[in-house]
Amino acid sequence: MRTKVSTKGQVVLPSRIRHTLGLQPGDSLDAEMEGERIILTPRRARRGSARIVKDAVTGLPVLTAGADATRLTSAQVREILADFP
Repeated sequence: MRTKVSTKGQVVLPSRIRHTLGLQPGDSLDAEMEGERIILTPRRARRGSARIVKDAVTGLPVLTAGADATRLTSAQVREILADFP
């Protein structure tokens, strides 16, 4: 696969690579040089434990994974909620 560097130094990763690695807009990558090669490695955030808490304003149960947590997919939310009484 081939891509180009823009005038701003930006590189577009081909969709097949993004999809295979599960990369989403805003995900961080570590960049390293290895000889004449550039190595980009996705930074995987530590998985926190999601939990259901009571919303302070509405009093309704809400799902929280912490302020700096990655977004959860619908499938992940369903899996978490399956164990909730």
